[in-house]
Amino acid sequence: MIARLIVILFLLLPAATYAADSLLYLSKDDVVSIVRKYHPVVRQAELSVKRSEAYVTEARGGFDPKLNAGLDRKSFGGQLYYSYFNPEIKIPTWYGIELKGGLEEVIGSRAISERTPGQTSYAGVNVPLTRGLVFDERRAALRQAQAVLSMTEAERLNVINNTLLDVVSAYWEWVRHYYTYRIYTNAVSLNESRLMMVQREYEQGNRPAIDTVEAMTQLQSYQLLQNDAYLAFQNAGLQLANYLWMENNMPVDWYGNIVPDTLATDMFEDMSIPVMEELIAGAAVNHPKLRMVDYKIEALKIERKLKAVSIMPQLDISANVLNKGYGLPADITTPFLENNHKIGVDFSMPLLFRKERGAYRASAFKVQEAVIERDYTTLQIENKIKSYYNEVVMLNRQIKIYEAAQDNYSRLLRGEITRYEIGESNLFIINSRENKLLDARQKLLELKTKWQKSYAGLLWAAGIM
Repeated sequence: MIARLIVILFLLLPAATYAADSLLYLSKDDVVSIVRKYHPVVRQAELSVKRSEAYVTEARGGFDPKLNAGLDRKSFGGQLYYSYFNPEIKIPTWYGIELKGGLEEVIGSRAISERTPGQTSYAGVNVPLTRGLVFDERRAALRQAQAVLSMTEAERLNVINNTLLDVVSAYWEWVRHYYTYRIYTNAVSLNESRLMMVQREYEQGNRPAIDTVEAMTQLQSYQLLQNDAYLAFQNAGLQLANYLWMENNMPVDWYGNIVPDTLATDMFEDMSIPVMEELIAGAAVNHPKLRMVDYKIEALKIERKLKAVSIMPQLDISANVLNKGYGLPADITTPFLENNHKIGVDFSMPLLFRKERGAYRASAFKVQEAVIERDYTTLQIENKIKSYYNEVVMLNRQIKIYEAAQDNYSRLLRGEITRYEIGESNLFIINSRENKLLDARQKLLELKTKWQKSYAGLLWAAGIM
């Protein structure tokens, strides 16, 4: 935690505030934390979720009560021709039934005869008896918006899963180049000491002059490799810096004295590998890509249901009870219901339903396409899990082999140095042993890096990165 706070604070400081010889350590957890919080792609995915939440709110607005009021008035030559005033409130319900109530005032010498003069109040209901009662556009819009919200949340998790795989891979490449540079730095230091020792022994007549040339050549070779390794380490750091951002969409300034908070010996831990069957089973239920397709299928099924309802005939009725004046009736009696009401019936039906049947078939095919997409995606995910699992297991074995090989090369080098000191060997053989040892260390470092990246890939393939 302290290292994390130090490095995050350091990344926020200007370049002139740190000492050139100081080192700051950056761990994988630090990188993941910064990426999850500030990376632009991750933040865009979070904004997409909020936008989908706004669409759900918009769809819920289809069920909001609505108040309408209209005034149409004409007066000419000192005479009031007509005045129509009609405030009304409509309350939609989930099952398509719409409640309504309102007031109506009709006055004037030339008002339309169909309208009731004076003040009238009414309360009523609009009821769809066929398609609108089973399902309608408002319910479909809300359910689809909710499905899209869930799909966007799954998409956000998928974006995070993909981004973290990229950043973790970049982090371990950066670690590999750093420890490659450390290997050659140590080799340069040892060969500088060896050159000084050989020169002293040559001056004392104990070694031939050619040994100094051999030692100098070996040192120069390692110095060149050290420079290349340092350049690769710096460039790998810049690649990692592409994923590191601050607040307000500001990229982090990368400095050369940031180093991994990881020991080379700790790069590979004999961690328990998850059971492959459990990973496959968990991915089949929780993988973000599969959840995205599931919610897509859900949205398409809602559309199919709406298209299926459209094949039914349209039959709507409306009924209103009327009252003279703006007050409520004191007593609702049978004559009141018989004489003070307004009823309407609306019926429509295409004779062939070709448009509706075609739209339904198209929506049904969309669902089938999405189901096929899910099956194909499931197979891809399962095979990726198996592939990464095989890599992790194989690299686990190779690392153990190369760890033993590195120990053996180290023993050979120490033995050759001992023989050289008693005059039974030469510098060429020592250099050859040392080159073999450094090659083994680099190979082991590469295998550990591959193991870390493959392990991250295994978690990514299972959707739990």
